[in-house]
Amino acid sequence: MDLLRFCAIGSVDDGKSTLIGRLLADTRQLFDDQVEAVEEASRRRGHLGVDLAFVTDGLRAEREQGITIDVAYRYAATPRRKFIIADCPGHVQYTSNMATGASTADVALVVVDARTGVREQTRRHLCIATLVGVDHLVVAVNKMDLVEWDKDTYDQVVTEVETLAKSLGVDTFICVPVSALLGDNVVHPTAAAEWYRGPTIIECLESAPEILSADSGPRFPVQWVLRHPGGGRSYAGMVCGGSLTSGDEVVVLPSGARSRVRSIQTFDRPLDVAAPGLSVSVSLEDDLDVARGDMLAPAAEPPRLTSDLEATVCWFTDRAVAAGDRFVLKHTTRTTPAVVSSVDGRLDVNTMTVEPAQRLSKNDIGLVQVTTATLLALDDYRANRVTGSFVLIDPQSHATVAAGMVGVTM
Repeated sequence: MDLLRFCAIGSVDDGKSTLIGRLLADTRQLFDDQVEAVEEASRRRGHLGVDLAFVTDGLRAEREQGITIDVAYRYAATPRRKFIIADCPGHVQYTSNMATGASTADVALVVVDARTGVREQTRRHLCIATLVGVDHLVVAVNKMDLVEWDKDTYDQVVTEVETLAKSLGVDTFICVPVSALLGDNVVHPTAAAEWYRGPTIIECLESAPEILSADSGPRFPVQWVLRHPGGGRSYAGMVCGGSLTSGDEVVVLPSGARSRVRSIQTFDRPLDVAAPGLSVSVSLEDDLDVARGDMLAPAAEPPRLTSDLEATVCWFTDRAVAAGDRFVLKHTTRTTPAVVSSVDGRLDVNTMTVEPAQRLSKNDIGLVQVTTATLLALDDYRANRVTGSFVLIDPQSHATVAAGMVGVTM
């Protein structure tokens, strides 16, 4: 079976955690002790029934406030497919956590409250999801039982989603009327909506396409240098962008030195080919000066080397950013001082237009120019999610203040 990664996104209180809890419960992914723990937690919180949101909302603060704070990862499988599920927080204060959960997803499960429709945070979440490369949406129009399964209400939400999706360049989406609380159209079809003949949520997820990895060519950021007893070195890291093969001619960036891959080793065995996502150690035929933060790439198709980059960033902190502000930039395994050369625009999530701006504030999405102290080996984000992304870190507090995508325009 293939594996699908999807993230549940949307505004606060629209029912994301309840929907994921219902999906896990109705596909029989929960053990008896997990069900008992959720039932006990529901009783302690004074709920009349079982609050399935507690399946993913495990933090004390989450259960006290009734909101998701951190990304909760869960694993599930049906006879047709395996899933890794990221239940993302909807509160605007935790937008950075949502971006983290969406960054590795193939599909976005967008939850919209039928009573309120698409809200500002829904728009922000959808914008971030499409920026990080998620272009297939499954939209759960939730709480339909509270509007008596009114088709006009459902159609109005569908129209709002369609307008927003088109403005983001998303052509593939499907809307499903559901009640996560009651389980209607989540795993099992419902008779409550006689006018709906489409698939359930689980059927949409079972048939959804994975993101096809754009092959930028293999990239191997060096995470650690391994010194072997008796001499010799190998380099540990994770392959991305394409398969790395023993015998490949590679260039070490940024130095430009060339060699060939002599061997590829995992913990327990050697490999002839290392696929993307696999953590391995690589030995070269020549004794070169290779350190953490360097990158091995095919000599025939290396990434570009630059210290000036244009990127779209999601700004996470109360500290606003303007031209001249200094940060630490982390790209793959390399960390370097950086300065924001200019702020070129800010996305208005309500109108989905880019307006001129000189500063970005918390939760803004904008275009910036960044200059780094050392050369970086970059691909465009659309070609490689790993080598096309970076984070900015406050040098004083060491807090992550922004996530950036190279070459992505709004």
